[in-house]
Amino acid sequence: MTEAQQVTSERKPTGAWGGVDRYFKITERGSSFGTEIRGGLVTFVTMAYIVILNPIILTSGVDVEGNTLSFPAVSAVTALTAGVMTILFGVVSRLPFGFAAGLGINAFLAFSVVGQVTWPEAMALVVINGVLIVLLAATGLRRMIFDAVPVELKLAITVGIGLFIAFIGFVNSGFVTATGSASPPVGLGIGGSVVTVPTLIFVLTLILTGVLVAAKVKGGLLIGLIAGTVISVIVEAIWHLGAATENAGGWGLTVPALDGAPFGVPDLGLVGAVSFDLGRVGVVTIVMLVFTLLFTNFFDAMGTMTGLSREAGLADERGNFPRLKSALVVEGVGAIAGGLTSSSSNTVFIESGAGIGEGARTGFANIVTGLMFLFAMFFTPLTQIVPTEVAAAALVIVGALMMAQIKYIDLTDFRVLLPVFLTVAVMPMTYSIANGIGAGFVAWVLVHACSGRAKQVHWLLWVVAAGFVLFFARGPIEAALGV
Repeated sequence: MTEAQQVTSERKPTGAWGGVDRYFKITERGSSFGTEIRGGLVTFVTMAYIVILNPIILTSGVDVEGNTLSFPAVSAVTALTAGVMTILFGVVSRLPFGFAAGLGINAFLAFSVVGQVTWPEAMALVVINGVLIVLLAATGLRRMIFDAVPVELKLAITVGIGLFIAFIGFVNSGFVTATGSASPPVGLGIGGSVVTVPTLIFVLTLILTGVLVAAKVKGGLLIGLIAGTVISVIVEAIWHLGAATENAGGWGLTVPALDGAPFGVPDLGLVGAVSFDLGRVGVVTIVMLVFTLLFTNFFDAMGTMTGLSREAGLADERGNFPRLKSALVVEGVGAIAGGLTSSSSNTVFIESGAGIGEGARTGFANIVTGLMFLFAMFFTPLTQIVPTEVAAAALVIVGALMMAQIKYIDLTDFRVLLPVFLTVAVMPMTYSIANGIGAGFVAWVLVHACSGRAKQVHWLLWVVAAGFVLFFARGPIEAALGV
């Protein structure tokens, strides 16, 4: 036994913990139980906003019969499903990717789908979408499509997600806002300057966390989040800023105030509220709705998992990562679970990058994150203490870390440069990972085919690109078909 092997052997836990260590490959991946726990907590903190944001989005939708969903009920099932699916994914795939309701799909359900069907029927469509994803993953077709994607596009997806994460952070913090004008459409803060206290705290947290990460301080992200939250609670206690809906200079989604009862019994009445009686709409409408759900779910998850696996150092040179097939199958199960609980399709969350940045490398971190979500069902007020502005700072830091992957792409060939550029640029500009991937895929196929390199394009890439063309043109198609 070499000296290095002896040191590694001495580090490995023994007994029951040794079995857990071997199952999740904690020591093998250069991590530790402490690091995994810390990473899981950071992932939860950066994802916790979904317990508030998902019900805000879903309860905004009025279905075809004039019904809306209950905010407390949606909040409860959001936490429940996120907790169960995060733990399941961690145990099966052994990867540190947290699960929760996907933002793109919940908005599509609330503002498009329920205008034609009821909420229970809309959730049935989500279940159907999930079943199709599971079948594609189980048969290996989803893996075939995944393998057919050029490594340059996989790396571009990582970089694009990094910019997308950062953009989400800037918007959620109020650092970037819509101007209400055609040009420029967005600007800095309000009137071109940062004027609100919550946004200033975002800047302070961003700088503090950035310094800690740059200095390679253990737990830098978590320390930054906790420090920012403590400062926010103190500021709110002194100045009583309140919510932005009541005060222009107030907090975004959550007000960091230590008031009210921290405990509440969760309302799980939406579990099982699904109806497969879809007779009110035609077959063509159902196909188009499921098609849109499928493409959004399919490629958002693929892009997210690719980016996160590379950030964790678990992907090979082709962008593949351990237990890929099981990860893709469980991701499909997340869509089924989200439909059955009326929390919308659950998928891998890009905010998991925060936990990975903190050192999480295995599914053990998911157990920590998942348990926190399950506790959040009962302690919903506590999940609201961390203001969005503080969590946003962590997202910007993670986005910067993920952008570093661009150094591995050879951009000297314009056939590569243009698809990569479109992938990276379209994601944040359209607020959709799927749109960025689609733009990159279509551009890759067309540029290569029209420049004499059609034979270098995998046939599955042609199929996927054609599917994305239909995805992008679904509005005119639906109008032409009268759906």
